[in-house]
Amino acid sequence: MAKTEPKPSERRKYIRLFAPMEIAYSNLADGKVHSAETRDISPEGMRFRAADKVLKSPDELELKLNIPGAANPVHATGKIVWKEKVTLEDNSPFDFGLEFLEIEEDNKNTFLKFLCDLIYKLPEDKKHAEKKSS
Repeated sequence: MAKTEPKPSERRKYIRLFAPMEIAYSNLADGKVHSAETRDISPEGMRFRAADKVLKSPDELELKLNIPGAANPVHATGKIVWKEKVTLEDNSPFDFGLEFLEIEEDNKNTFLKFLCDLIYKLPEDKKHAEKKSS
């Protein structure tokens, strides 16, 4: 089996986990609240999709991540590190890469538990098969 080396341009320390969830964000420059959906997430950042044409690198955002099953949203701040149009159409949304700058201390455990659950969660059919065999 061939071993592949990481691409030199790859700077991520963590894998990105597919995690669509609703977020609310506001640009610290204007304070307007927008909604978006995450595409993937890691302990260091996330990719989200929004129709925001004004947002650009290195804008800083206040975030509320609506983590499934959590009683309250996770509050964080982040910085836009890249922006890419999804399609060539005029009204196409953008994908944004965001680096987390801070996650509120009260929310860190909720956020990390969510990431761990994504990593270790077994498919439902496999859970049932394990219960039957025990």
